[in-house]
Amino acid sequence: MGLLSLGTPLHWNQSKKHAEHVRNNGISQLLISHEISKNRDNDKFYWGDEIEYIMVNISDENNDEKSLKLSIDHDYVLDNLSEDGKNYQKSLDNEVLFHPEYGRFMLEATPLNPYDGTSISDYFKVEDNMHRRRKLAIEEIENPNVYPLTLTTYPLMGVKDFCSPSAEVNGSASKSLFLPDEIINKHVRFPTLTANIRRRRGQKVAINIPLFKDINTRSMDAIDESIPVRDLFPYSDNEPFLNSKNPAAKPGHIYMDSMGFGMGSSCLQVTMQAKNMNEARYLFDSLINIAPLMLAITAAAPVFRGHLADQDVRWNVISGAVDDRTPFERNEEPLLNHPLYGGHENNSENVKVNMKRIPKSRYESISQYLGGNEFFKSSYNDLNAPINEEVFNRLKSNGFDNELSKHFAHLFIRDPLVLFSERIEQDNNESMDHFENIQSTNWQTLRFKVPSQDSKPNSNKPGWRVELRPMEISLTDFENAAYSVFSILLSRAILHFRLNNYLNISLVDENMIRAHHRDAINKDLFYIRTNINDNNDEIIKELSLNDIFNGSNEFKGLIPIVKEYVEIEFKDISKIQQNKLNSYLELISGRASGKILTTATFFRSFINNHKDYQKDSIVPESVAYDFCKFAKKLSEYDSDSVNEFFGPKIGQFLIENKYDSIFRN
Repeated sequence: MGLLSLGTPLHWNQSKKHAEHVRNNGISQLLISHEISKNRDNDKFYWGDEIEYIMVNISDENNDEKSLKLSIDHDYVLDNLSEDGKNYQKSLDNEVLFHPEYGRFMLEATPLNPYDGTSISDYFKVEDNMHRRRKLAIEEIENPNVYPLTLTTYPLMGVKDFCSPSAEVNGSASKSLFLPDEIINKHVRFPTLTANIRRRRGQKVAINIPLFKDINTRSMDAIDESIPVRDLFPYSDNEPFLNSKNPAAKPGHIYMDSMGFGMGSSCLQVTMQAKNMNEARYLFDSLINIAPLMLAITAAAPVFRGHLADQDVRWNVISGAVDDRTPFERNEEPLLNHPLYGGHENNSENVKVNMKRIPKSRYESISQYLGGNEFFKSSYNDLNAPINEEVFNRLKSNGFDNELSKHFAHLFIRDPLVLFSERIEQDNNESMDHFENIQSTNWQTLRFKVPSQDSKPNSNKPGWRVELRPMEISLTDFENAAYSVFSILLSRAILHFRLNNYLNISLVDENMIRAHHRDAINKDLFYIRTNINDNNDEIIKELSLNDIFNGSNEFKGLIPIVKEYVEIEFKDISKIQQNKLNSYLELISGRASGKILTTATFFRSFINNHKDYQKDSIVPESVAYDFCKFAKKLSEYDSDSVNEFFGPKIGQFLIENKYDSIFRN
């Protein structure tokens, strides 16, 4: 979860006075790092994954009334298993690290050491490591009803009394109508981040996701009447019913008003180290259009705030949840008595303000290629991606090329959101905190990760890396391992075959839109460059995910490319390893073809066929309870559950290869 510092966090009104200082010194830190690492070469292809758990209290089903709650009182699990915790050695012994996340109900876990992408055996350590992460969490949780599920979104987030223990919805950090501040991680960074996004924006965030219309769904022309009406705080944050001219909640949509709805979601991310900066740039660009495809094929989020959505993924929810842009920056009409910039009527406090229109939230798809290779053409960067001109000129004058300068100058149009008073002054030769303050709060589909100042050539410190960020978390370790391994093998294949994946980046944006659609796998076509083996004029086709992943007459297919790479590179693969890899590829192939339902489609069917669902787009607690109970059994590889979810072939493979000993009886 980005940069965590200790100290005294500043209110936005104080923090913004130092924004230019942070940007200036952040660029100084980048320049120092770049000068040290620009010639770093021949780094090994190391990689790692990151998964996130949601701790859910599923009451004993023998009780008279089933109860499902989000568990927000298990901070000790992270405290015990992370660094300086009493059971930290258990984490180390199991080659696992635990990290804090936005929600108190969340756990983030990674492998202790990176995997070697050149060793076939390391690809088969991933699932086992994920099993051990979940096992450690289970063993640490004292309440037998609480379980760490890998749910992308908690379906009842913001619905009535959804927390355990109960918490009142009156928090001053989020000022949400639905979420108590008690769900937020207690580290001061997180409530400050929540509040400062709202303060900079000048109003609460407003997330509106299209509602799925079922036969008994309320009128799509009316605002949801279940939204509470209140006047708790001394000024209006443009609540749904307080501003008739521009209400925050849109008719026919699911309205959400807090960072927790987005950053309380879970995802799967992978990070890989390239051999040098130029290879990292090429890999970054090559994966830009892979990102929306991986979002679509991992779709796992059809329910928000207890309502069925007319989309299947979480991405735009998080985008809205951290959107700190003012109405001016969003190119919208200002609200009544609304300041242009961060809570003040004017610029009387000597704060430098260079207002500009910003087309996207901080959490969005990539807007520019990095270039720097024989395939790149400047015409591919056909989106409006505003830049910080001072940063651009400074980078250009210090040896950065045009595209690399634009990349960082685009990130540095943003303000730092959380600043600690003790960290305002830093030694730019030793610290990257000011740079990371901006870098780590630009949450895009990919992140170009820069070495720190101590990452000299031949150093064992991390080098130039690329993080692939859009994937939804899946319900089983098997799926999360499959998507992780596939993403890395595809990346390795792209580097090996020197594939040309460029197309106009505006088409990538369109692919991101389509990736959100309900049942996008079966109903949508995606833009893809089909002549990936040459540098001729691009041939762009609109193909189904089945054609893109499994191949067709028009495109070789991502899975066949991976298979060809494995055959060339890993001739020593064992039969057992090949069977495991085949099961991973079969899952992804089946999802792409529609033969194996995505988690989102399966969840929709589960809801639709449940006896308590009233065909009104509202998910009752009993339905969410039964699904979470199913998800728990599935994650434990219960025979009936895996056969129902995956089908008989993969189901049988998982039953025969399950990890019997790791789960609590």
